[in-house]
Amino acid sequence: MPDADRRDMQKKQLLNHTADKEQQPLPGGSNHTGNLSQPQKKLQEAICVLLVELCERFTFFGIVCNMILFCTVKLDYRNYQAAIVNMCFVGTSMLTPVLVGWLAECLFGRIKLVCICMFLHFLGTALLPVVAFPFEDVYIDRRHILHTLTKREQKIVFYFALLTTSLGIGGIRAIVCPLSAYSLEDCGPKELLSFFNWFYWLVNLNSAVVFVSISYIQQSVARNLGFLIPFVSVLMAIITIHMVRGEMIYKPKTDSSLLTTFGVIVSALKMCCVQYRYFSGGVTNWLDHAKENYGGQYSEIQVESTKSLARLFPLFTFQILYRMCIMQIPSGYYLQTMNSNLHLSGFVLPVAAMNVISIVPLLILVPILECFNSNLFGSKDTGHSPTIYIVVGQFSAALSVMVAGFSEIHRKHFPQVEQTLSEEVLLVSSMPCFHLAPQYILLGVAEALVTPSCSLLSFWFVPERMRGISMHFLTLFNGAGCFMGAFFVQTAHAGSQG
Repeated sequence: MPDADRRDMQKKQLLNHTADKEQQPLPGGSNHTGNLSQPQKKLQEAICVLLVELCERFTFFGIVCNMILFCTVKLDYRNYQAAIVNMCFVGTSMLTPVLVGWLAECLFGRIKLVCICMFLHFLGTALLPVVAFPFEDVYIDRRHILHTLTKREQKIVFYFALLTTSLGIGGIRAIVCPLSAYSLEDCGPKELLSFFNWFYWLVNLNSAVVFVSISYIQQSVARNLGFLIPFVSVLMAIITIHMVRGEMIYKPKTDSSLLTTFGVIVSALKMCCVQYRYFSGGVTNWLDHAKENYGGQYSEIQVESTKSLARLFPLFTFQILYRMCIMQIPSGYYLQTMNSNLHLSGFVLPVAAMNVISIVPLLILVPILECFNSNLFGSKDTGHSPTIYIVVGQFSAALSVMVAGFSEIHRKHFPQVEQTLSEEVLLVSSMPCFHLAPQYILLGVAEALVTPSCSLLSFWFVPERMRGISMHFLTLFNGAGCFMGAFFVQTAHAGSQG
C-alpha cells in the first residue's frame, strides 16, 4: 500500500476514534443504535427528544388550561387568587430546569436525577385527580352521599401536586430535552432562527390541541375526570426510559457553570464596592474587577465570557415586562373570557379554547417569516432582523394589554346573565366572548415575533461554552416575569380594594 494511502487511512481512523469518544454515552446507556449511521442516529435522537418534549408540554398545558376554573369552582378561590396560583405554577415550571440542571452538574448523577424527576412528575399528575375525588360524574355511595376531602386537605394535596409536577418538568427539560440535544453548535443564525421558529410552532400546535380538547372535557363532559388526561406523562416516562437506554441523557460539553457566572458578577460588584467606584487602573469594564490581575479570583476567559453574557442583560430585563404581558393569557384574559358570554348557537364554548385565538397568529406567521427569512438575513448582519422582530413584538404585547383594558370597560356595560360552567351557575356579562379576540390576536403576534428571536440572540451572541448559561439566564428572567405578574395582580387587588 502506498505511503500516502496509508497516511490517509490512519487519519480517517483517528477522526473516527475521536468522534466515537465525543459521542460516548453516560454509564447505563445501551448501544442498541450502534448499527445506525451517524446521520440516522442523530435524526432518531432528535425525533425522540422532540416527542418527549411535546408529551411533556401536553401534560403541562393540560394542567394549566383550566386551573383557574378549577380553583374558583372547586376550591372556592377568588378570581385574583386563582390567577396568582396559575402564574406561580407557570413561573416555577420555568425556574426548575435551571435548579435541576445545577443539581445534575454538582450533586447528583444525571441518570439518577432524571429517574427521580420522572417519579415526581408521575406523582404530581397522579395526585391532581385526588384533589377532585370523588368523581361526581361516575361515583356515589349507597346512601347517595359524596365523601370528599375537606377544603384544607384539598388545597394541601393540590399545592403538593403542583410542586412535584413542576420539579419533574424541570428535570425533563434540563436533562432529557436541553437545546444541546438538537446539535445546534454548527448552525448559523439563519438556521438557528428557523429551528426556533419551527420548534415553537410545534409546541404551540400541541397547546392548541390541548386547549380545544382537554378544556372541553374538563368543562363540559367530565370536569373531574379531565385531570386524568395529564397521565399522558406516563407515556413520556416510558419514552424517557427508552432514551436512557439509547444514550439520550445529555451532558454539557462546556466547563462553564451558572455558579461561576454568578460568582464573577458578585466578585466584580464586591471589588467595586471596596474601591467606591466602577472603573480604575485601566479597567474598561466593571466586570474586569473579578479578574485575577485586578484582585479578583477568576480567570481571563471566565470574565470575558461573562462580559459577553452581560451585554444581553437589557434584552433579558425587557423579557420580564414581556412575560408579564404574555401571562395575561392564562390569567387576566382567561378571567375576562370566563366572565363573558360563551354561548355560541346553543353550544357553550370552553373558556380555554379562546387561547387558540392567540395561537393562530403564530401558526400562520411562522411559515410566512420563514419565506422571508433568506431575504431579511444578510450575510454580514446577523442581529438586525431579530431586533426588529423583538421591538415590534414588544409593542404588540403592550398594545394587547391596552386593548384588554378598554375591552374590560366595554364588558362591564353589558347586563349580566346566568351561565353554567363546570356544572356551576355563574353570573357573567352578556357581552360575546369574541369581542375579546383582538387582544388575543395581538399577543399571539407578539409571541410569534419575540420568543424565537430572543432565543436566537441569547444563543448566538455568546461564546459556544456560554450558550447553555445564556439560555438559563433567559429562562430565569422569564420565570421572574411570571412571578412579577403574580405580584402585580396582588398589588392591583390590594390597591383597588378588590
